[in-house]
Amino acid sequence: MRKIFVSLIGIIIVFCAAAQQDFRNPDLPIDERVQLLLDQLTLEEKLGMMEHQNPAIERLGIPAYSWWNEALHGVARNGFATVYPMPTALAATFDDKAVEEMFGMIADEARMKYYRSQQAGEYGDYTGLTFFTPNINIFRDPRWGRGMETYGEDPYLTARMGTACVNGLQQMVDGRYKTLACIKHFAVHSGPEADRHSFDATVSGRALWTTYLPAFKYIVNHTDVGMVMCGYNRLNGMPCCTNEKLLVNILHEQWGYDRLFVTDCWALNDCWERDTVIPRHETHASAADAATAAFGSVVDLECGSGLNALKEAYDKGMVPIDIIDNHVFKILKARFELGMFDPKQPFTEMPDTTLFEQKALEMAQKSIVLLQNNNKILPLEPAKYKNIAIVGPNAADSVMLCGNYNGTPRHAVTIYEGIVNYIKQLPAKDRPHIYFDTACHHVDGTYRLPNDFDKQIAKCDLVIFVGGLSPELEGEELKVEMQGFHGGDRTTIDLPRIQEGMLMKIKKMGKPVVFVLCSGGAVALDWEDENLDAVLAAWYGGQAAGTALADVLFGKVNPSGKLPVTFYSVGNYIPPFDSYEMEHRTYRYMTETPLYPFGYGLSYTDFKHTDGRYDQNTHTFTFRIENTGDRDGEEVAQLYLTNSGDPKSPVKTLVGYERVFVPAGQSVWVSFEIDDDFFQTFVDGYQHFENHPGTFVFHYGDQELEVRY
Repeated sequence: MRKIFVSLIGIIIVFCAAAQQDFRNPDLPIDERVQLLLDQLTLEEKLGMMEHQNPAIERLGIPAYSWWNEALHGVARNGFATVYPMPTALAATFDDKAVEEMFGMIADEARMKYYRSQQAGEYGDYTGLTFFTPNINIFRDPRWGRGMETYGEDPYLTARMGTACVNGLQQMVDGRYKTLACIKHFAVHSGPEADRHSFDATVSGRALWTTYLPAFKYIVNHTDVGMVMCGYNRLNGMPCCTNEKLLVNILHEQWGYDRLFVTDCWALNDCWERDTVIPRHETHASAADAATAAFGSVVDLECGSGLNALKEAYDKGMVPIDIIDNHVFKILKARFELGMFDPKQPFTEMPDTTLFEQKALEMAQKSIVLLQNNNKILPLEPAKYKNIAIVGPNAADSVMLCGNYNGTPRHAVTIYEGIVNYIKQLPAKDRPHIYFDTACHHVDGTYRLPNDFDKQIAKCDLVIFVGGLSPELEGEELKVEMQGFHGGDRTTIDLPRIQEGMLMKIKKMGKPVVFVLCSGGAVALDWEDENLDAVLAAWYGGQAAGTALADVLFGKVNPSGKLPVTFYSVGNYIPPFDSYEMEHRTYRYMTETPLYPFGYGLSYTDFKHTDGRYDQNTHTFTFRIENTGDRDGEEVAQLYLTNSGDPKSPVKTLVGYERVFVPAGQSVWVSFEIDDDFFQTFVDGYQHFENHPGTFVFHYGDQELEVRY
């Protein structure tokens, strides 16, 4: 009997020890849990983890998982979700605190969707917690169709906005991330879209280190970003996803990044596939060679279907097991950090979606930029107008509002609906009659005006024309060939002729015209600026764009957005689209006067910037902003710096910004601590930065202050 008792005790002890060593035990350190699971995997199971669609491992109770999900401006491609403004619009807010809050809400909504997908047994693409967001490439040229996905043309603004996105998505509670973010596309990626599978971005060291890499470096140094994605293009001859200098020397060794490296989707195929239809890099002899160049180095995860190539590379001894184990350890660790293997799933409480809707409206309101307001026609006083015409190809287009990489909004308010809804709330005596017509298409001339169009416009006291571009014309690798558009990019920066012709027709009828531009980036608006009564940039403003624009038009909200890109004049020189050097590009390097400069945006009040001072001891610059108008408003304090001793450095570059509220007749002080990096000079011969004492000029408002550093 005693022997039986001892045996039972032994069994219990062994069972308890085994339980303590279970990879699902949340009391163990994560690295130990990862190793416990890794030790149980077969080679086939390990290799399966290195493709974005991880297969299920049923014998261990591990469900399938797809790493591919999108959250560019809301959870995308997974049913109903809150759709916020596109990133270029978010950048126009110059409010990274609000952007971080917004992405925190996106993480909450993503968790809710993930939990529901798990319950339903859905494990495919766009159901997971790992997001290929944000896109922090530099919007170097207004013709790039994917520029709308970025935070504009400035490296510092992009770095701050990208950091806000990463920190919002990667909120951590009790040692678990809500979601993981991925900065992309590393590096030097911004078109042409039609050639991206074969394009070689040739760029100097100066342009690489002063324009294209700073945002990536900043985010790697200031966050714990979970993933970095390499781009489709080549960089100076070598595909980014097999580029040792880029991925190993810079990202891994110099910056110390050691979390997940992921390829863009099917990017490795471009290295070896021979295609008579779509030109490709063809830099590697076979799929196994491309897999070896990527996975034999620092790439951990392929978005694509190269599992057979990876297996072949292993079988031939080209990628050894210890390297595979290292990659799989990092992949598994990320899944543990998300709580996927915990006995109880974290973050399963359903959030309040009304908060998301409020945030979508707030961000749209803050993003609208007032570009021109002749005779101060805005804000509109409805009682002054008996009849208002709302016309234009974007006026009632709900698809346009959502941009690209978007979810499906539960409720979307078009610009036409937003204006009508606003007017309906007014007293009956103050409500103007509304006439609506599309008036013209975006580009082609197939739209037929109704017979009474001219008569209806003649009756109106005001015309609001809502035009511009569309994500069906500009975007990622689109099959679009129309006047001014090619493969997703633009071939001209002008407003499409059909729209400008319609605006001219309406203006000749003697009507005041307010032009609302919806686009992913800059459009040359010289005629519109000179001839129309007001011009606003409303971008692709998300599900609440219509409400937000109505609030600005009628003065419920004072416009406060600022341009994150330069709006070029039709006469400005823009270098060839496929040139990646920065001379004459963006506000940092152009010497001509643009139509509307980076950082520009009007208000319904006036602000004065004075009393700038620089403290050499603390490297702090301080100045005062006074609201000299008669209504409260938010102003974006902006500080720029010029290195007078380096003729190759930018004309000026943004070094600080802050959105502040200033009541009418009052003033506030703003202060910026300037990073030492902004005072450094890039030395071409040595391809690095050095401290060169000299004269620097600070720019704030219309003021300047020269200092020695």
